[in-house]
Amino acid sequence: MNFRTIAEEGVGVFFGAPQSPWLLARPVRDARFSVTRLECRLNRSANRSVCLPPDDAYFLMLYLSDALHCDVAVDDTESEVRRYRQGSICLVDLTHGARIRLLSDLDSLAFYLPRKLFREVSEFSHAPRATRLRCRRGEDDDVIRNLGTALLPFFEQRGGGQSPVLQHIAIAICAHLLHSYADLSEPGATMTGLSVWQEKAAKDFMIDHYGEYFPMAAAASAAGLSVRDFVKRFKAITGLSPSQWLSRYRIGQAKQYLAARALPLGEIARRCGFIDEDRFRRGFRRVTGVTPSEWRARWLQ
Repeated sequence: MNFRTIAEEGVGVFFGAPQSPWLLARPVRDARFSVTRLECRLNRSANRSVCLPPDDAYFLMLYLSDALHCDVAVDDTESEVRRYRQGSICLVDLTHGARIRLLSDLDSLAFYLPRKLFREVSEFSHAPRATRLRCRRGEDDDVIRNLGTALLPFFEQRGGGQSPVLQHIAIAICAHLLHSYADLSEPGATMTGLSVWQEKAAKDFMIDHYGEYFPMAAAASAAGLSVRDFVKRFKAITGLSPSQWLSRYRIGQAKQYLAARALPLGEIARRCGFIDEDRFRRGFRRVTGVTPSEWRARWLQ
């Protein structure tokens, strides 16, 4: 995969969808940003193999609807099939290429981001000057989801790749990835956090059950760890304890209910896994600095 191929065919060719629309831009200087609108339909096929060749770049997928696929290793062994939620992302280092087997229709935005682009963005902005990013699998990322939504209208515009707005969005995406997923560890250092799959399994469990009370031992079990090891490793890689991460996720869901204006605070608290409205109010204020009522009032202005 290289930009000559992408400029002529887009990344859709690797997904069996060569007619997929794509956008190219030079956000800073020479390095180019590419995003493809993928709508892959398996039709009668049970699955589809996707192979992305090695390159000095990262591949970012934003899922616009739920999808199922598994990773394929160099020796052709396959991981278990995993679900990737709408609004989540995958971030993959293409140094050695990447292979997956798609087992459902795919509706997504696929970004091709050369390392050179990240170097240019880090010089242009205040983003970290990292040379590596931590790979992600099914990570919920509100910033990428919102920026991706802002990109969708450009696929209907001729010459959209020349838009200054698109260039600003491209810079914002790269800067966010550098701020959020920069790998600052030394090469060869011993891993003290969770593996990508352990992190995904634990977060998936907490997201699936965020509206319920559950002991943290259940999330630790999803990652195959004791509670003590899980808490220590989770914080090492996210900067938050599992309880803090879950609380912030619950607050994020509560904001959506608050913005919809339809539900009273007590019902929102119940749906988001808080024991009562008072705990909800205190937890919301601890994270946002305001009460749920104040946040809703500001949203409605």
